[in-house]
Amino acid sequence: MRELQPGRKVHVRVPASSANLGPGFDTLGLALSLFDDVWVEVSDAGLEVLVEGEGEGEVPVDERHLVVRAIRSGLDAAGVSAPGLKVTCRNRIPQSRGLGSSAAAAVAGVAAANGLAGGVLSTEELVQLSSAFEGHPDNAAASVIGGAVVSWTSTPVDGTDPQYKAVAIPVHAEIRAVALVPNVRASTDAVRQVLPNEISHIDARFNVSRAALMTVALQHHPELLWEATRDRLHQPYRADVLPLTAEWVNRLRNRGVAAYLSGAGPTAMVLATEAVQPELLQQAAEAGMQVLPLDVAGPVEVNVLA
Repeated sequence: MRELQPGRKVHVRVPASSANLGPGFDTLGLALSLFDDVWVEVSDAGLEVLVEGEGEGEVPVDERHLVVRAIRSGLDAAGVSAPGLKVTCRNRIPQSRGLGSSAAAAVAGVAAANGLAGGVLSTEELVQLSSAFEGHPDNAAASVIGGAVVSWTSTPVDGTDPQYKAVAIPVHAEIRAVALVPNVRASTDAVRQVLPNEISHIDARFNVSRAALMTVALQHHPELLWEATRDRLHQPYRADVLPLTAEWVNRLRNRGVAAYLSGAGPTAMVLATEAVQPELLQQAAEAGMQVLPLDVAGPVEVNVLA
């Protein structure tokens, strides 16, 4: 295994993401223009981790840090090692809010490792490595590839590790997003526990049609976004544990706005080609929600600095 020389340094800018987009549970994802920045430098020995912004003083600053674990995974996959690492994270993506902060950290780590190693890993390998940290590829694939993605997981018949795949779909140039971010956090695992083990064939058929419609709405027919963001698979079951989010998703949808629960929440996300009524956004802010106008983002960016 080749050892990297001290002094080699990369900067990574990774976008946030919104998963599910309503009906596409663990399948559809969208990269958004809210970014974490990570600098990784090869040092002589040891590990130094500095976190600024979101998560500062809360997340571990040792080998347990998700970015560090992802760097180690990426370096191993690239066939290189580092005598030491200095990692600086400047986080802007709200954590545990349904904006893909964990996936962004995993993507940042494997992308940084790939940059340090000379870009030997493919996009497909970056999706695989980063998705493995969450067990599903919707958020991670969006942050790797940018734009909108359709993702899926395949389990080989020989019982080896799951394979995480994704393809990009173009996004209509006029589509913009608005995130309404409550000042509370949500555990993905806890919110998943309220989901039923079985659903009706009618509800399954409903979601299949809306997920298919969403791929068309995103590309060619944004006027169909309201219908395409309808869901019966997960959002109704999560409403009781995310009451503020459910209230605002319903209020917006009742006004004809394509709103949905972003990932596991608690962020409510809007996709639209026209501005949301200012009075609605003002009311959301007065209810304690951070209002973030966002664009569709491109892929993770890696710049080799030295």
